[in-house]
Amino acid sequence: MRIADVLRNKGAGVLSIAPDTLVSELISGLVGRNVGAMVVVGPDGLVGIVSERDVVRMLHDHGADALGRRVADIMTSELVTCSPDDSLDALSGVMTTHRVRHVPVIEDGRLAGIVSIGDVVKTRMEELQAEREQLAAYITQG
Repeated sequence: MRIADVLRNKGAGVLSIAPDTLVSELISGLVGRNVGAMVVVGPDGLVGIVSERDVVRMLHDHGADALGRRVADIMTSELVTCSPDDSLDALSGVMTTHRVRHVPVIEDGRLAGIVSIGDVVKTRMEELQAEREQLAAYITQG
């Protein structure tokens, strides 16, 4: 299965945030939308990604003062990305190797979606269930 298939099933909507947004606003957005990360988009496009993990690290290092900092201060700017043509298995390996849970999907230089580890697991579970059903049907017919 390709990443394009995952995006087709889940939708290509991506939550984004500006780099100058306060961390306190970021937290409200993450909680309010029940997501674990947002892509950071500046005037020139995608500049990073910010996740719950980034927030926790900043809170650990700076305490409550972290809430008044900007998203640009805590975001990950060295992005791990994929393309819609990449395979789900390849993305799983990339996520494991780089220890990331959210990967922006880039197509023709623009943001085309985002895939989370939850999306990967859900898709794999659906694939396994379909295979199980096919095998059961094959056994009962034979």
